[in-house]
Amino acid sequence: MHNQPLYSSEALDYLVIGAGPAGLQLGHLLATAGHTYRILEAGNRPGTFFQKFPRHRQLISSNKVHTGIDDPEFNLRMDWNSLLSPDPELLFTRYSKRYFPAADDYVRYLADFAEAFDLDIAFDTRAVRIRRDDDGFTVTDQHGGDHRGRRLVMATGVSRPYIPDVPGIETAEDYSDVSVDPENFTDQRVLILGKGNSALETADNLIETAAVIHVAGPHSLRLAWASHYVGHLRAVNNNFLDTYQLKSQNAILDGNVLSIEKEPGDGGRYRVRFSFSRANEVVKEIPYDRIIVCTGFRFDASPFDPECRPELVINDRFAALTPAYESVNVPGLYFAGTLTQQRDFKKSTNGFIHGFRYGVRALSRILDERHHDRAWPAQPLATDPSALADAVVARVNRSSALWQQFGVIGDLLVAADGDQARYHEEVPVAYAHESPLTAGADYFIVTLEYGPDHDKVDPFDITVRRAAQNSVGEAFDASYLHPVIRHFRGGELLGIHHMAENLENEWNHPKVHHVPLVEFFAREPDAQPAGAGR
Repeated sequence: MHNQPLYSSEALDYLVIGAGPAGLQLGHLLATAGHTYRILEAGNRPGTFFQKFPRHRQLISSNKVHTGIDDPEFNLRMDWNSLLSPDPELLFTRYSKRYFPAADDYVRYLADFAEAFDLDIAFDTRAVRIRRDDDGFTVTDQHGGDHRGRRLVMATGVSRPYIPDVPGIETAEDYSDVSVDPENFTDQRVLILGKGNSALETADNLIETAAVIHVAGPHSLRLAWASHYVGHLRAVNNNFLDTYQLKSQNAILDGNVLSIEKEPGDGGRYRVRFSFSRANEVVKEIPYDRIIVCTGFRFDASPFDPECRPELVINDRFAALTPAYESVNVPGLYFAGTLTQQRDFKKSTNGFIHGFRYGVRALSRILDERHHDRAWPAQPLATDPSALADAVVARVNRSSALWQQFGVIGDLLVAADGDQARYHEEVPVAYAHESPLTAGADYFIVTLEYGPDHDKVDPFDITVRRAAQNSVGEAFDASYLHPVIRHFRGGELLGIHHMAENLENEWNHPKVHHVPLVEFFAREPDAQPAGAGR
């Protein structure tokens, strides 16, 4: 690690921008693989983002220290903060016993991770210009020095506030800078724009002092316990909802802010024109003393020269990525960490540490495969149906990657020559279909998934019938997390098998889980595409 930037006339294998969790995870993997790399970090220590965010300094990523289980792979299902490493001392569960730990503890953890592996990090090195050259990319820092890499990986996270296009919104305060002292809001009327965790975290902080709090946004408020998307509102931040439904001067406003007008002077009130979605678009002007914008963050693409600027999507908040986490329009420009959530936006967990740590590991294997002639790690396996089923059952009962990256990362079984198969762990599902791993072969993808309508019903409503646990006949209709095995040939789906739900996620019952899976593997070699006599 370097307090002052280092420069080299020769291009490194990789430049990584950002020394947050994703940058550190990738740096460790690149170093282990023997590649030359350097991480450029604008701040003076790892994890600059977590030095400020979340503003109220409590993480909402689970830190379950006591699981009653000794398997370290299984325990990562309950540990949403640790990075992947061979060192058992570098588990975040050793840094805090709090289920929702303090952000400052995470800053300390990231610094220790970087130091433990002596990662090559240039601190106080902000990328101000990124351009292409003959050998790849050149990154100019704020000191005027150039850093060169054959390939570039952006691991900056979403570092800029996302501000909706509302007239007058520039006069409001932003979540990034607003005071977190509740006393500064005593007896005031406060409007909070946004319905995510930053908005409700902010509202909860003001309940005891503000006179009126309105939380507003155009979309329905989504609860994580119903959607299974952990970026939606978490229970730890939803105390405010009680104060609304139990009539304590607070409210959730559904609709659009049409304009914001601030009266002259430091103490001038705001006047907000609001269109109510559930009241026939009735427009009402509402006064407030303070307005706080909590509408999320976006990727900062400003350092890129025009010829290598990545295409942006989702209201220009993210770069558009291929299944290999590469820019769709700039070859050699890859992304790691929360920026890869463009691939599964508001569906799975690429936007969060417990998800993207596996995406980063997958990226490192993709880079090895593409640029260093190193095959994806594999275990040989007999194609006997019972052996295949044994391997799958063993993995789905302990894998943390399939558990966390549900529906997005899967294990890959490839039928090789004769009676041999290859078992590749943790392959991004979308990438598997275009990977050389599956070229010209039959293959099976094993995932953990929720049912297609899992987010359409109240999970606590006992009048809604759901598939019975351990029911082979109802497995196809299972809505809770369960293993799914799909058979492909040439990218075409030939067959699908759902393993039955289980209350404690133990898919190892001989008759319920193993035997049906053996039968699936036994009949699938003869499967034909639809319309081919199947």
